[in-house]
Amino acid sequence: MTTLQQIELQCPVCETRFRSQAVVSTNSFGGKRTDFHERAAGTQPLPYLVHTCNRCGYTGAERDFTEEAEVTPILREHVWSELAPVIGKAPITGSEKYEAAAKVAEWQGLEPRHVADLLLRAAWCCVDEGDIEAERFFRRKAAWAFEKALESWDGVAREERAVLTYLVGELWRRVGDAKSARDWFDKVPAEIVEQATQQWVLDAARQQRDCPREWFG
Repeated sequence: MTTLQQIELQCPVCETRFRSQAVVSTNSFGGKRTDFHERAAGTQPLPYLVHTCNRCGYTGAERDFTEEAEVTPILREHVWSELAPVIGKAPITGSEKYEAAAKVAEWQGLEPRHVADLLLRAAWCCVDEGDIEAERFFRRKAAWAFEKALESWDGVAREERAVLTYLVGELWRRVGDAKSARDWFDKVPAEIVEQATQQWVLDAARQQRDCPREWFG
């Protein structure tokens, strides 16, 4: 079960003080889906792990609202021109919060891996929201961002490359692009650095390539 608490934040862009809900504790059930989406009993925690300013739309994790948060003129301009006009027109969903957080991360010049993680979480939120079209949209964007991260050896730690290569394949499989999915699953063996601890990645890639199933054990 997920437990929430009220927190007070100050937006580093517009200096507005506002209240948000944050996760105090949560516990999962039923394992993880094959794209690593872990669900909790009761309220899902994902939408409460990022926060959105109710005036300008700036979005990020709790640490992004501290005094250490860097706000450049370019970031401020993007927030006011792209996020502020839509804030307050309707209750913001978890997927919309992660989409905004991904935009902020891009405007801050953060690594593609970080942006990809946010887009993946947007897709996970869409599953909980029952929005299939948006789920496919965010899965594609996450796959492209992970691919970009994998293009650079500095963008992903060597020991994480096999897992992310598998994940890209699984994202393409889930949006119905079987060829791209197979191509990425076939790349997994070349990314293994330690057979003993990464055998599960190989097994997952073969499973999802040859006879897909929904849940990990």
